[in-house]
Order: sequence, then C-alpha cells, then structure tokens
Amino acid sequence: MAFIFGAEYFEVGPKGISQAQTMAAYLGGSAFQTVMDNPVTAYRQLVQQYAKDIAGNTVAPEVALAEANKSFKANPLGACLSGVMPRLIGVGFKRIPKFGILLGLTFLTGDENPGVAAAFGASIGSAPFINPIRMIEKQQRAYFRQTGATKPIMDILKESAAKKFAPLFRGTVPLMGHSLASALLGLVGQPKLQRYVKEQVGATGYVGNFGTNLIASAVVSPIYVGVTNPLSRLEVIMQTSAVDKKSISLGAAVKEFMNDGKKFGLRGVFRGQGIGIFKAVISLSLFHEGRLFLLDYFKESNKANKGDGLA
Repeated sequence: MAFIFGAEYFEVGPKGISQAQTMAAYLGGSAFQTVMDNPVTAYRQLVQQYAKDIAGNTVAPEVALAEANKSFKANPLGACLSGVMPRLIGVGFKRIPKFGILLGLTFLTGDENPGVAAAFGASIGSAPFINPIRMIEKQQRAYFRQTGATKPIMDILKESAAKKFAPLFRGTVPLMGHSLASALLGLVGQPKLQRYVKEQVGATGYVGNFGTNLIASAVVSPIYVGVTNPLSRLEVIMQTSAVDKKSISLGAAVKEFMNDGKKFGLRGVFRGQGIGIFKAVISLSLFHEGRLFLLDYFKESNKANKGDGLA
C-alpha cells in the first residue's frame, strides 16, 4: 500500500481524477449520508433494542414500536442527534480503513470499479476499526428509555477502559457479515445497477442522475436489509448491554433472536425491517449522490487546473 504515500496517489489518472480525490469523494459522501440519515438510524436501533422491556422480558413488536415512539417524543432533538458525533468521527476511523482497502485493492487489481474481492477484503480488514465506533454509537442511546438523554462518550470510554477496552469489540463477528453485505450490495452492486438503470431509463431523458440513483437504491435496499437485518439485531443485542456488566456472547444473542422468532413469528424475526428498508434507500441514495457530486467537482476542477490532482 506504499503507493498511497507516493506522488502517483495524487496524480490524475485516465478517468480524470486522482486516487486521493476518489477517496475524498467517498469520505465526503459518507459524511453527508451520516448526518442526514442519523434520525432514522437512531429510531431503528430503539425499535430493535426495545424488543425487551427494562425487566428483560421480550415484548410484542407493536409494544417495542410504541416505546420507541415514546422515547422520540420525550426528547426528539436528543434522539435525532444521539450517536451522530461518534458516527461522524467514525467517517474517519471507520471509512478510511474500509474505503482505503476497497479502493486500494481495486487499484492493485487494475479493475475500473470495486469488485467482489475488494469488497470482501474491505469488510474483513476494516472490522477492528469499525466495531468500537458502532459500539460507542449504540451505547450512547442504549439507556435513552431510562434517562431520556444520551450517554456521554467519555463515560463509555472510562467504563471500557476498566475492562481493557474489550467491550468495544463486542459484536465484531456479526459486524463482519454486515460489512460484507454492505460492501457487496451498497458499494459494488448499487453503482453497477445505477449504470444499468441510467442506460435503460436515463436514456429517455425523463429521469436524471438522482432519479436513477434512487431507483437503484430502491431495488438494492430490500435485498440488503433482508440479509443484514438479522445481523443488525445481533449487533444491537450484543452492543447495548451494560459495558460494566458481563457481555452477551454471540451464541446467547442468536438464542435470544431465535426465541423472539418462536414467540412472535416473522414479526419478531424482522423487527425494524420496514424502517431498515426506508433507511437503506435514503442512506444509499445520499451516499452515492454526495460521492458523485464530489467526483464531478474534482474532475471539473482538474480540467480547469490542467490535470493537477493534488487539490
């Protein structure tokens, strides 16, 4: 990966943009998406987290939904902003490793766009960097029902430090699966589908870039959420338990998930599915819209600067 620190990383390639600018476009799109979709992200976690009441008993999906609504109504601003700071920080800590590996492998293999191998490498290699941020994000709103406020990041870090920061890596295994599905469908599949939609539908002149982006995201999102929703549930179960208490193992989380299905059927298994699809459509569309906007900006800037890709 030494090329990242070399002059060629900043040189404009045949596509009119440098590797550094491509990375900046991915990070910029991610930051834009993170801020805009945070309220939906927070709401979905509460719906899934409130599958159990304060006493630890599994409740019906409609009860969990009512509890989530109650928490949001009690402090709508706090709920919408909960976890946004670690998520924004995570754009650096999470996305630089993930996008760096993704784009780096794409560059090394000579592929024009990220493929399956690059997505697989990025999902596995970036997991140790991503998991602590996701853990902190979920812990911030884990006790929103009891306190009505987000938990300070420093309190979470102090509690984790007392256990040598091991709690920050709870849920790493389901995260790897989640991250792989995200990379394959969101970073590889969606752009390919958007190009196809643009060729088939965009050629009519009735649908622009944003429209084709939205159509592609709407097609990919149900598949993505269907694959990742169970993994997301396992993450929530494992990452919202008290940091200073005994952790919930993957086996125990799977057992809790299966019991929910036995008790409430598919409604229990797919808690938050509808919200997840809505979130995925919004998130994917915002990310790629921000990414494409920055890519076009950098390309035009390079033309104006006669190919200088150092900007």
